[in-house]
Amino acid sequence: TFFMLSPYHRLADHRYRERTGLDLEDFAPGQRFRHRPGVTLSQQDNADEALETLNAAMLHYDAHYAAATAWGRPLMVSTLVLQRIIGMASKTYGHRRAILGFSEIALTAPVFGGDTLYAESEVLDSETGPDADSGPAASGIVTARLRAVRPDGSAIGSFTGRFAILRRAAWSGPAADQPRFAAYHPAEDGALVEQTGLYFEDLLPGERFVHAPRRSFAPSAVLAHAMRALELAPQYHDLDWAARHNDGRLVVSETFVIAQATAATTRTFGRVVANLGWYDIELPQPVHAGDTIEVESTILETRASRSRTGEGIVCVATRARNQVGETVLTYRRHLLVYRRGADSPYARAGY
Repeated sequence: TFFMLSPYHRLADHRYRERTGLDLEDFAPGQRFRHRPGVTLSQQDNADEALETLNAAMLHYDAHYAAATAWGRPLMVSTLVLQRIIGMASKTYGHRRAILGFSEIALTAPVFGGDTLYAESEVLDSETGPDADSGPAASGIVTARLRAVRPDGSAIGSFTGRFAILRRAAWSGPAADQPRFAAYHPAEDGALVEQTGLYFEDLLPGERFVHAPRRSFAPSAVLAHAMRALELAPQYHDLDWAARHNDGRLVVSETFVIAQATAATTRTFGRVVANLGWYDIELPQPVHAGDTIEVESTILETRASRSRTGEGIVCVATRARNQVGETVLTYRRHLLVYRRGADSPYARAGY
């Protein structure tokens, strides 16, 4: 059943690890998926993609030129659309070793800044690979046709690709196959619609969630984040200062660490209406460029909202550790979370 397609492994009693993507054994020809969330593209996204890749087609970033063409405005870079669609589908196809190729990348309608896109897919074939018995990297080939669609369902592109999907590994632990953990819900036409996050009633005090994916901090990202935050302190962006005073290591700004740790929790706490506040934030050790953090949350308490009957309040303790297990951040957070069955935006927005 669709409940068996769970985004969690059970590590121990009341402790779960988030997972990305289905195992090879979960795929079957004829399956149809509607991937969520979608993404709204902007002209800034378009210009950034074109300029960072030295794309010489001025149609993507010169509005004066584009106004003289049949399109009348800058056209979205085709490969940016491809990247977003594949990324949006990774909740289902992300447990992969590689993308082996595409038999077709077809863009059938124009995309412009301000357009919102969703990904849909259909599994065409699933076969065991030649390395079926070769250990943790054993995989098979899933062939799928992905469609890029607008909110009204009209298609703007189709991509048929072959994905080397990893087989289920015995060491990964059993799937947490409780209905509350379902990765999908069935649409009326039989398609499986991805869903993110647990409802208020599904968040139980004492349960712990190891969030995925982890986050590595590349030096370029550390520099860029500090500059965009108007951060003047040298340890975050001054390479010479870092060389003289910190063994050449740039420090990841504390606010960036808090932001990334919080974002890592959204696969479980994705039904949050609002963050009500962070409390007792401690940063016992700096995070440096090149470090990787993993985040874990514990449900401390839940209670009904007195003023909002369709929502409840959840108190969560979150801890981030670096790649050697040292704690780099702890905090408590109060969240306002949708109740199951309450008036929520999901059905209205196609989620």
